Amino acid sequence: MTTVPDSATGVAAAPGGSAATTGSAESTFFTLDTVTADLMEVDAMFKAFLNWDYGQRDSRVWNLYEKNKLSQWNAATDIDWDHEIHFGSEMSEESGGRLASFVVGEGSPVPRELLTQFRWQYQSWMCSQFLHGEQGALVTTARLVETVPDMDAKTYAASQVADEARHVEAFARYVDEKLGDSYPINPGLKTLLHDLLSESRWDIVYLGMQVVVEGLAITALRLASSGFGDPIIRQITKMVASDEARHIAFGVTALTGMYGQVTAAELREREDFLLEAIQLMSRRFMLREVWERMDLDVEKGLLFARTNPMMATYRQMLFQQVIHVLRQLDMLSDRVKSLLLAENLVRPEIMAVTR
Repeated sequence: MTTVPDSATGVAAAPGGSAATTGSAESTFFTLDTVTADLMEVDAMFKAFLNWDYGQRDSRVWNLYEKNKLSQWNAATDIDWDHEIHFGSEMSEESGGRLASFVVGEGSPVPRELLTQFRWQYQSWMCSQFLHGEQGALVTTARLVETVPDMDAKTYAASQVADEARHVEAFARYVDEKLGDSYPINPGLKTLLHDLLSESRWDIVYLGMQVVVEGLAITALRLASSGFGDPIIRQITKMVASDEARHIAFGVTALTGMYGQVTAAELREREDFLLEAIQLMSRRFMLREVWERMDLDVEKGLLFARTNPMMATYRQMLFQQVIHVLRQLDMLSDRVKSLLLAENLVRPEIMAVTR
């Protein structure tokens, strides 16, 4: 169980039980020893395919692969890691004082004297979830290399695996060396990743990762790149977001036209999966872990997260990309629309727009 960092020393327990000091070169948040006790194991039965038809290499997926080769960056050398970050210090407008401005709204569970602490905890939570999500993308995309039938898709998926490894490297280093504070994976994201890793149908893995998780991530990353205060995390989120745009295009390209060719029963199964995924991801943004970490009134915090207009607008912004892609794939069914409206993830006038 992760403990609350001491405000005076900046010491926090790592996910696996070790302790780390903010900014210390010896911090060990994400070494193998600290996570072994908390590994997630998933039993899966799936078919792996090898395809001896290597194609003409002129498909849309292959074009994405060529773009991917030209867009590689190095987390160790292309990010300026020299900037000092002091977790828990007072934030100015320039250094992140505008971060999570929604928390000053009416009904907020955060007293004014804890605003700075909340902003740091929120940043830690967000970056930790980015990190966990990137590892999820790493493993699920590696699964696609085995399970998709065509060679172009295998090749692109392999290049995306390299992207995701770089994303994990960048976020892990930032959380470990710069923040010195972390959160465990959100239960909703953990459940969705478990579902995807136990899934034998490759198109559902696309739906869950390339459409839902990556679709939410690209908007969250873009918002973070402008909302977070320090230049390191702004640089990381901007560079990761540029990769995520290609990953989403990969999913759209692979799935376009597919769902007009499946049976009604198969379509219903995909729709059921989307309903669960959307619900899990919607409730991920209620910040329960932050309210608990700060020993605030959790029920008040959850109510605030559900009803605060700024937080509702934030969630609607996050789901815009997901909704756009589902429209493209003809998967924005009446049931999916009803859930999005019920969870207040879209404004009714937006949902009424046709393609």
